[in-house]
Amino acid sequence: MKIHITGASCTGVTTLGQRVAEKLELPHLDTDAFYWEPTDPPFTSRRPIAERLAGIRAAQGDRGWVLSGSLDGWGDPIVASSDLIVFLTAPTSIRLARLKTRERQRFGARIAPGGDMEAIHASFLVWAAGYDDNHFVGRSRARHESWLAEQNAPVLRLSGAVHVETLAKKVLRALG
Repeated sequence: MKIHITGASCTGVTTLGQRVAEKLELPHLDTDAFYWEPTDPPFTSRRPIAERLAGIRAAQGDRGWVLSGSLDGWGDPIVASSDLIVFLTAPTSIRLARLKTRERQRFGARIAPGGDMEAIHASFLVWAAGYDDNHFVGRSRARHESWLAEQNAPVLRLSGAVHVETLAKKVLRALG
């Protein structure tokens, strides 16, 4: 079974991916682990596309996989073999509240005023808030919708505002 779970930042994509992978006893892969070079501060240096794809392929295993995160066009060779694509959405207010909580837990004082990641954090919040703006040039809902319309695998649309256990059950039901 090959499942790709995607959506905006903080819709619960990674959490659902981990839970579904656990239930199916499959490897869970998160795109951020392949997209970004390990740096400090994190998430500042992208890996080349060929390196990202090679890393994902090496980690997939032969029984299937659950891949969470956005591949946003660069990962189409991976998604082409998916049996199911799960698309999570959530209101911007919920996503931004989750994002702020997650970033405070991860980075603490580093994102606070005067911290070495203050500007990075502020920029990330602006970027994440732009997702639902149809005129946003970065990864956006409109871009995701356009990409989803081109996929061959079935697309299951779910609300990331729902509890992860409920979402995992819906994914498993969709798999048959």
